[in-house]
Amino acid sequence: MARVAYAGAVHVAKPHPHGLQLADGRVLAEDQVQWLPPFEVGTILALGLNYADHLKELSKELTVSAKDEPLVFLKGPGALLGHRGVTRRPAGVQFMHYECELAVVIGRTARHVAAKDAMAHVAGYTVCNDYAIRDYLENWYRPNLRVKNRDGATVLGPWFVPAADVPDPHALALRTRVNGQLVQQGSTANMVNTIPALIEYLSSFMTLQAGDVILTGTPEGVVNVNEGDEVVCEIDGIGRQVNTIVGDGMFGR
Repeated sequence: MARVAYAGAVHVAKPHPHGLQLADGRVLAEDQVQWLPPFEVGTILALGLNYADHLKELSKELTVSAKDEPLVFLKGPGALLGHRGVTRRPAGVQFMHYECELAVVIGRTARHVAAKDAMAHVAGYTVCNDYAIRDYLENWYRPNLRVKNRDGATVLGPWFVPAADVPDPHALALRTRVNGQLVQQGSTANMVNTIPALIEYLSSFMTLQAGDVILTGTPEGVVNVNEGDEVVCEIDGIGRQVNTIVGDGMFGR
């Protein structure tokens, strides 16, 4: 399922051999619509350093380890963008990179949920690309507001895939291509904190509601992207997401 804007209205859509099909039966090409995040998003909870290989990749910069509590931060709704959208790279930054992530969508209220019961609270999944600008970090492991909560820098979609259609969310290959070149690949099997563990941890001190989304982190392989680059994030069984990097000029800056 997807959510798109077309002809002045928001529509639910599903995949079709020729692009997508609206609920009213119309079949459209992907580039005929404006893609929105595929569900009504509540609180956005993002994980940093939740893949063992990414921890190793940044090991010279870190003072944390896999034994620490999950590194979680919040994002506001203005950060969200849909499939085929554009993300701004501010002039003058040296290192802006993508992060291909499995996004977990909560389906019902979770409070003090044990890990063994956690997956019953998951509605489904989508693809996330959560951009970061490393220039704005005081160090390499504490994401701050300016690095991670940027307008239009958190891409969700294109599809929401129900949990029942994903037999094992911890066995999914994910990859990123920049201008067609494979730059990042990994597996959700390499998460430090699994989805049940994250739900148990988060619900121990806050109530998770339907529509809340957990961004579960990214594997190693992040490289700098520049204005004009096309970034494609793909997770097997979940979807293929396209985003383009643009400069300040498109935003009148």
